[in-house]
Amino acid sequence: METYEKKLLAALVEKYRKSKKDSGTNVIARRTRITPDKLYKAYKQNDGDLEKIEAVNQAVFQCRERGFLTYEQEGFSNEIRTIYLVDEKVEEIERYLEETYQYESRYTTKRRLEELIAAYENSSPAAGYECKKLKQMLKKNHIPQNCLYLQDMMKALEFIEKNERELFLREASMLIYGDSKYLEENVLHPVCRALREYLERPCQEGEMEDEILEKYHIARERQKISLKGNMTLRIAGRELDLGTFSDGVEFFADELKRLEWIHIQTPHFMTVENRTSWLRLKISDAALFYLGGYCVRSQRDFLKKVRRDNPKLIFWHFGDIDAGGFYIHEHLCRITEIPFRMYRMSRKELEDPRFQSCLRPLTQQDQNRLKSLERQETYRETITYMLEQNVKLEQEVVSFYETENISGISAAENGF
Repeated sequence: METYEKKLLAALVEKYRKSKKDSGTNVIARRTRITPDKLYKAYKQNDGDLEKIEAVNQAVFQCRERGFLTYEQEGFSNEIRTIYLVDEKVEEIERYLEETYQYESRYTTKRRLEELIAAYENSSPAAGYECKKLKQMLKKNHIPQNCLYLQDMMKALEFIEKNERELFLREASMLIYGDSKYLEENVLHPVCRALREYLERPCQEGEMEDEILEKYHIARERQKISLKGNMTLRIAGRELDLGTFSDGVEFFADELKRLEWIHIQTPHFMTVENRTSWLRLKISDAALFYLGGYCVRSQRDFLKKVRRDNPKLIFWHFGDIDAGGFYIHEHLCRITEIPFRMYRMSRKELEDPRFQSCLRPLTQQDQNRLKSLERQETYRETITYMLEQNVKLEQEVVSFYETENISGISAAENGF
């Protein structure tokens, strides 16, 4: 019941804070309201869980007793139709949430944002530019909720703009955060976007967004292309049959300059996010490509050539069932302009009894990133389930069982 109380009060407060009423620009006075299915989606459905429905009702009743809200019921039942915020109680509710559930109130968020601006507005040019934008938001009474994310972004901008050493991307990440993957997996896109906006240097045709870092002596590691499966490459006039290598082959991306064509001899082509899964998998009707995270320029160019040379090929992506995995898929589709289907990245895997011991809870950052993607139809069903159940899953356990139970994509897609 306490979980629904937090969701209930937070939903009302956040809706109020996002409204024109809070900023003082509203013309028509509207009450801040939500419906019970905002808290439990099956609230009004005949097959809804009665215990959960009653827990929602009890949360509403107790919050009304505290004077935080009012509600209306359906005409001929005890079912709650609409819940209304008592607007003048907003700050009191925020204090209650903060004290009871460690919820960050608007006042606390605003104070942290002001401290962030003070710390970084003179630290570097792009960071200062971003701070000016934040000041303008504050003037309009608009407050971003995720100050920790903004702090990570400012920290990266300050480091990058002051950097004079030749660094690889993961070295820079280690020096900034003490984590070699944090920059790439969490803040690389907004950091590069901020740098390009400040410098007024949008991406040119064929240019990758993160190539702006080369101006600051930061580059990605020399890339390798990793392939496995039945395919033939023609390089500098010579043909190479990769199907003879049972564990696949790797070569430096520089060799792509000499690649004349590539013929995929399977109906499917799959990119794989993590190396362990790429090493483990041997799917009879798919050629495999190790992606290793966000698609970089050499990989993008190679994948586009694969599609040009094999127009009937069906493309798949197999990755973690978490925020990073879905963002990698979204980025992959966007920059290659290839409609990659998602393989074994659904609610079905999260519900699979074999994987239950490997499910992990979402962090607050996971939740924030997933909510941003939930609006997209491609990811909505799985992400909604993840947020409701507070779960995520790494692909390595899926690929482990995959090799024990199926022989190809066709079998997997039919439930075998």
